[in-house]
Amino acid sequence: MMAAGGCWLLVLGAAGLVFGLPPVRWMQAAPGDPGMNTLMGLAEREYNAASGREELYRAMRMRDLRKQLVSGIRYEFTVFLGRTLCRKGDEELLGNCPLHSLSALMEIECKFSMFVLPWVNETKVVEQTCSQEGHIEETSEPSSSKQEEPSMKAEAEMLETLSLFKDFVTTYNKKYKDTEEALMRLQIFAQNLKKAKEIQEKDQGTAEYGVTKFSDLTEEEFRTLYLNPLLSSQPPRPMKMAPTPTDPPPAEWDWRDHGAVTEVKNQGMCGSCWAFSVTGNIEGQWFLKKKSLVSLSEQELVDCDVVDQACGGGLPSNAYQAIEKLGGLESEQDYSYLGHKERCSFSTNKVSAFINSSVEIPKDETEIAAWLAQNGPISIALNAFAMQFYHKGISHPFRILCNPWMIDHAVLLVGYGVRDGKPFWAIKNSWGKDWGEQGYYYLYRGTGACGMNTMCSSAVID
Repeated sequence: MMAAGGCWLLVLGAAGLVFGLPPVRWMQAAPGDPGMNTLMGLAEREYNAASGREELYRAMRMRDLRKQLVSGIRYEFTVFLGRTLCRKGDEELLGNCPLHSLSALMEIECKFSMFVLPWVNETKVVEQTCSQEGHIEETSEPSSSKQEEPSMKAEAEMLETLSLFKDFVTTYNKKYKDTEEALMRLQIFAQNLKKAKEIQEKDQGTAEYGVTKFSDLTEEEFRTLYLNPLLSSQPPRPMKMAPTPTDPPPAEWDWRDHGAVTEVKNQGMCGSCWAFSVTGNIEGQWFLKKKSLVSLSEQELVDCDVVDQACGGGLPSNAYQAIEKLGGLESEQDYSYLGHKERCSFSTNKVSAFINSSVEIPKDETEIAAWLAQNGPISIALNAFAMQFYHKGISHPFRILCNPWMIDHAVLLVGYGVRDGKPFWAIKNSWGKDWGEQGYYYLYRGTGACGMNTMCSSAVID
């Protein structure tokens, strides 16, 4: 079997070749590099663990620190250790241990080569060579605690991560500005694989989670670029309550089967989900009243709704009011989506649909189903906790993980039914067809999952 250091050098060094990146370079660390203290602590611990001496040694200073960004960070450095008056068993006191009076003459020089793997919070010592009492002592064999040869399982996981990232970059045509950014995205990707696995293990439904086009984004980046924080931070504009349907809902219903839903759209890197949710609702209402399905303009709302914040988020209740004041919505064809705010260029001569008012829909899910079946698709908002890594199936996160008071994404409720014995809501999203089930999200029905019943509304067309 290949030696531990050789194996990691091969796997990590090959990362650049796998992703078509230029060769990685060694970089000298600047004085005061924040990683120095951590590395000195690691060197101190590793030396004392591997040493056969009873006395403990403390790291005094470092020189020649350089690093190389691979799929982790490889460090090489020299550290000088001084003998203390503490002995094995006193490791917790080492920082305050007095030095031996002749420590300057007993100083030990060690050269280390280490790999730091941030996404697994692990450090692997490849080589440790120390001078001792006038001769060189080779201690390159790992200590029993942290320097053991990587297991076959760890090697397999690393290779699988590299392979998945390569497929991800190819599938979604990802472009990174340089090697450093690409390797940073690889680290985030590896962390997200673990998150997706945790969500999968905790899901109570039939959903499958894994690699999506958002897998190289941190949670904060994802929220900033694609979600809508205003939904939970601002109260919605008061609207009158919609009449409660008197007839019970049918066992299942889907407005896609009845021609009331346009194709899945893509909001891009813009927090304009609120506009897509509202236009989707109005498209359905217009179809039911006028027997004509027209794709309506979200860009008009991004540009012309002066109450909401364009790509910074907005509320459906405000959007309805803005549409009433403007006099209607133009078609997607006449006022195309750009994914960023521009000067308002709305023309009353090009209005393709208008509304008269808007209503709030009750929070009871049976009533929501009945209203939807009778009146058309509904604008809703929910907590998008499980959506970054969603592939398919019926998502059913634990309530504590997907709490209903932290809604951050507006979508369109188009139907409901039962699949594999589990009741679901069919939800049209606005992240394109290359996400979820052809752009759709299926969420467990009956428990108010992820707050989907907390902000339901519709336009009214007389």
